[in-house]
Amino acid sequence: MALDLQMPVLVVDDYKTMIRIIRNLLKQLGFEDIDDAADGTEALEKMKQRKYGLVISDWNMEPMTGYELLKQVRADGSLSKTPFIMVTAESKTENVIAAKKAGVNNYIVKPFNAQTLKGKIEAVFSE
Repeated sequence: MALDLQMPVLVVDDYKTMIRIIRNLLKQLGFEDIDDAADGTEALEKMKQRKYGLVISDWNMEPMTGYELLKQVRADGSLSKTPFIMVTAESKTENVIAAKKAGVNNYIVKPFNAQTLKGKIEAVFSE
């Protein structure tokens, strides 16, 4: 699957500043169509209304975490193929393993820069 800078990207984080940071990094990389959601529940609603080429989601959110969102996305036939990158402040091995088992495409530990994000996105689309 080739990387398409025109594809819509959904950024999911309950922290507005983090959404702004990721949005700015994505724009630096050439992405223009960027939506955001404040938690997994809102993200799922948006994903049912629109097909996204990539989801970048924080792990820790209320009421629905990024991990729960990932599991719901993978369980939904119409959404299950959506590329999904998990962002977290914790690099706990058990979290990485749980996310991999749940079907995450890649994993980023905060803080990160545009280069790191670009590498993770490129890795997802070169699979």
